[in-house]
Amino acid sequence: MLDTWTLLIIDDCAADRKIYRRYLLKDPHQSYQILEADCAEEGLALCRKVRCDVILLDFCLPDMSGLELFDRIQQEIFKTSIPVIMLTGRGDEEIAVQVMKRGALDYLVKQNLTQDVLQLAVRNAIKQSCLQAQLLKTQERQRLIATTALRIRQSLNLEQILNTAVAEVQQLLKCDRVMVYQFAPDTDGKIVASSIESYRTVALCDRVAAGDWGLGAGDKETRRQGDILITREEFSQSPLPLIPRGGPTFPNPHYPLSPEGAPPSPIPHIYELGLCNCVNLKEQFNTKANLVVPINLSNNGNPTPKLWGLLIAHQNSGERQWQIDDAQMLNEVSVQLAIAIQQAELLAQTQAALAKEKQLNVFKSQIIATVSHEYRTPLTSILAAASTLVKHSQQLDEYKQQKFLGIIEQKARYMSKLVDNMLLVNQLELEKPKFKPIPLDLLQFFSDLIEQERETAGDHHELIFKITGNNQEFWGDRGLLQQIFINLISNAIKYSPDGGNVEFHLIGKESEVIFYIKDQGIGIPMADQENLFQSFSRGSNVDTIPGTGLGLAIAKACVELHGGDITLSSEVGQGTKVTVSLPKLFPKG
Repeated sequence: MLDTWTLLIIDDCAADRKIYRRYLLKDPHQSYQILEADCAEEGLALCRKVRCDVILLDFCLPDMSGLELFDRIQQEIFKTSIPVIMLTGRGDEEIAVQVMKRGALDYLVKQNLTQDVLQLAVRNAIKQSCLQAQLLKTQERQRLIATTALRIRQSLNLEQILNTAVAEVQQLLKCDRVMVYQFAPDTDGKIVASSIESYRTVALCDRVAAGDWGLGAGDKETRRQGDILITREEFSQSPLPLIPRGGPTFPNPHYPLSPEGAPPSPIPHIYELGLCNCVNLKEQFNTKANLVVPINLSNNGNPTPKLWGLLIAHQNSGERQWQIDDAQMLNEVSVQLAIAIQQAELLAQTQAALAKEKQLNVFKSQIIATVSHEYRTPLTSILAAASTLVKHSQQLDEYKQQKFLGIIEQKARYMSKLVDNMLLVNQLELEKPKFKPIPLDLLQFFSDLIEQERETAGDHHELIFKITGNNQEFWGDRGLLQQIFINLISNAIKYSPDGGNVEFHLIGKESEVIFYIKDQGIGIPMADQENLFQSFSRGSNVDTIPGTGLGLAIAKACVELHGGDITLSSEVGQGTKVTVSLPKLFPKG
């Protein structure tokens, strides 16, 4: 089916008008609706009523010249250029120059006019008009897109970028709603920005599975007849939404030219895009028309881009015939949005790296300060004991020699443990060691540790071990669990300088085990308790009791690797109780 073009003939000669009509209606390539006027005023009146695609204008009219009428038409009625072909009975080159300078598209001499010449001249006029209209439309589109892109990229905050993008695109496309949908690593995703926050489907569609978009990882499911099969990988490589061919035959000023010369048809709604299982989409979002383009990020030099998400335009208030220009504009905005997203993510990664580096530098400074402080006292003791042994070994009996050797051994063990704690904290803070669970007999495990602590605790402290409940079928990391116990029990002993009971209670439940260590020591001021699980934090009342402030931080990190929880309650002068709960982890598969 041919497009119909509106053509106006303004000529005072009825016979000439009849000839032009006959010539044009015989054109096999075009279809015309032809209007006629025999004077300038009648021609102006018709121009005011009807949008004409081409005007055939006689140079000599009874009420004014063709040039005067041409100027009035351009100035008064059509603010944009309309193709005008000037007709004259005189082959005057000077007149032809004037006509072309005024902006007429062509100049034909009536005596030389044939059917083929007129048909070709009108077809060329329509074609040039379409090209010019498309150029103007493209320039305007580029201007709008550039403005939109500038506003989108004014910020490096991802949330602000997305909110600006949906608001600007809604204005650009003049649609009801625009939103950004982001895929998650597990192939599901969520809406991360919407131009209308109060839109009722936001709550209903807070999460949409990638499968609902027909973007499953590799599977191609059969769609209804006429749909296009597309995988997630194909979608990420598609530069534009997939739009069906066909529709009006060229030329038509309302459509851009395609490589084949025929414009695509408008896009009624997302069913015709072949991008997804659109029944789910349309039902979930309660919209009548949807236009979707991918947001593709560059993939570290990989030619296949990374599909970050989707930019979606909705129209709900009545049917909408999406045009190819709408799709192109949305796609170009998605490219700019992808650049802005990538810049924002790069900035966030850089800031995170700088923050981590700053944290590492602070941590190193704390390590240096702690080591220099905590090493000085034991080193002094070791040097004093060693010097005494070297200088006065002949005068010392065996008991005193063993005493000095014991001091050296004790202080060396303290320094070794300090180094071990530093290395472990560094590993926990920066490298996050792997959790390696194995089945453990908790009764035997903790009994052995309690006996080891009793050997070093001395006579001032009594270690009490109580067990209740079912402690079987527990899976844990032996090394991490040992760090939890040793740090908590050594703290309980160390911060009970006057001795007393140190209780260890192990309570087995159906899906978890709970144990707590309770002492009768100096306690912890309430103001200090909030920060005690941070590295290098100690209570303000420790006085001269040695320590690094690493024990609770190590215990907390090891508990979290088990997926457990640790809490602390304390009262100054009454003691401290630390409670740990750990899930009974069963191996998967």
